[in-house]
Amino acid sequence: MLQTIAKGTILLADKAYDTNALRKFTNQKQAWANIPIKSNRKESFPFSPWVYRQRNLIERFFSKLKQFRGIATRYDKDPLNFLAAVKLAAARIWIRSL
Repeated sequence: MLQTIAKGTILLADKAYDTNALRKFTNQKQAWANIPIKSNRKESFPFSPWVYRQRNLIERFFSKLKQFRGIATRYDKDPLNFLAAVKLAAARIWIRSL
């Protein structure tokens, strides 16, 4: 999935992903890794707490999406059928929020 990162993309990740290899990879792709710095790291990197907090919205959406049994257990093995089921569940979540 990381191979598809486009130029100017912001990569949001946990402290567990704070590695030199990942940061070097994102720099090569001309993207920005917004990852909190581990406490034992000596160097510092630019980090935006506000952007990192936006990650919570995505995590809450996936939590709601996993409440659909067919999505959570991946009944559909065909990728196109699974994507259609995810889209239907996302539409239902969106309609409920109106």
